[in-house]
Amino acid sequence: MTDMAPATLEALEALEALLDRERRALLDGALDDIGPIMEEKIALIDRLTESPPDNSDAISPLHLKLRRNQELFDQTLAGIRNVAERLGVLRQIRKSMDVYDAQGRRETISAEQDSRLERRA
Repeated sequence: MTDMAPATLEALEALEALLDRERRALLDGALDDIGPIMEEKIALIDRLTESPPDNSDAISPLHLKLRRNQELFDQTLAGIRNVAERLGVLRQIRKSMDVYDAQGRRETISAEQDSRLERRA
C-alpha cells in the first residue's frame, strides 16, 4: 500500500477511519451523525475515483467494512420500520379495538373521542 500516490493513500486511510466512525454511530444509535458522515464518505469516494489505487488489494478491507456497515444500515432501517408499524398499531388501538364474543364473532369497540382541552393554572 505504500507504493501508491500519497493523496490516494491518505484518502484510503481517511475512508477506513470514517467507516469505523460510521459503524460506531450505527451501533450507538446516533442517527444524527449519519448525514454528515455520508457527505464525508461521498467526498472521499470522489477523491478515490479521481486517483484510484493501483491494486485491488488496497480496497479489499474497505469493501468488507462497507458491506458490514450496509448490513447495519439494513438492520437499523428494519428496526425503524418495526417501530413505526408498532406505533401505528398503538394509534389504531386508541381509536378502536377489535374483540371477539363467546361465539368467535369479531366486534369493534370505538373509543370515545375526548376533544376537551384541559387548562391548568
